Amino acid sequence: MSDLQRLGEHIKAGLGISCIGFEIACGELNVYTQPADIVNVIKFLRDDDKCQFFNFIDICGVDYPSREKRFDVVYHMMSPSLLQRVRIKLQVDEMTTVPSIIDDFPGSDWFEREAYDMYGIVFTGHPDMRRILTDYGFEGHPLRKDFPLTGYVELRYDDKEKRVVYEPVKLTQEFRQFDFLSPWEGANYVLPGDEKAKV
Repeated sequence: MSDLQRLGEHIKAGLGISCIGFEIACGELNVYTQPADIVNVIKFLRDDDKCQFFNFIDICGVDYPSREKRFDVVYHMMSPSLLQRVRIKLQVDEMTTVPSIIDDFPGSDWFEREAYDMYGIVFTGHPDMRRILTDYGFEGHPLRKDFPLTGYVELRYDDKEKRVVYEPVKLTQEFRQFDFLSPWEGANYVLPGDEKAKV
C-alpha cells in the first residue's frame, strides 16, 4: 500500500461520513465531501497529526453544465511536513451555497470572491462576498460554459463624451462557418469567386 493510499484511508477513517471517498490521481490525493462538511474536513486536514496540511493554496471552480450539480468547488492544500498535496472536491448546483473557510484560513478571502465572480458560487459566512475581477454592474459569470464568448456589453472610450461608455455587444458581421480544411486538400464546394473561373 502506498503512502497516499494509507493517508487516504486515515482521512476516511478520521472524517467518517464527512468524507464521501478518496482517490489517487496524477500522484495526488483527491478527497470528496459534501458542501455542509467542508469546514470540518479543512480543520481535520490542518489539525490532525498525520495530515498537517497547514498551507492553504487555492480554491477554484469547474463548470459541468450538463450535470444536475453543475459546479465542482476544488480546494488545494499542502503539508510541508509530509511533502504532500491534497485536493478536496465537492459538488454544488446554482442554488446551493458553500460555507466559507475564511475563519480557519483567512487567505481564502479573495479565492472565494473569485469563485463567486467567475462562476456564481456563493460562500456563506464570507464578510465581503462581492465581485473581485469584473467591473461594477457586470452581468453574468464569465467562466461558466454558457457565458457568451463576446460577453453582453463592450466598453470603449468616446472622444465626444470624453469618457468610457458601455454599449451592448454588436457583431459587425454575421457568424461564419469555417471548415478548417487545409488549402492543399481543397474545399469540396465552390469557393466564392471560383464560379467565374473557366473549367
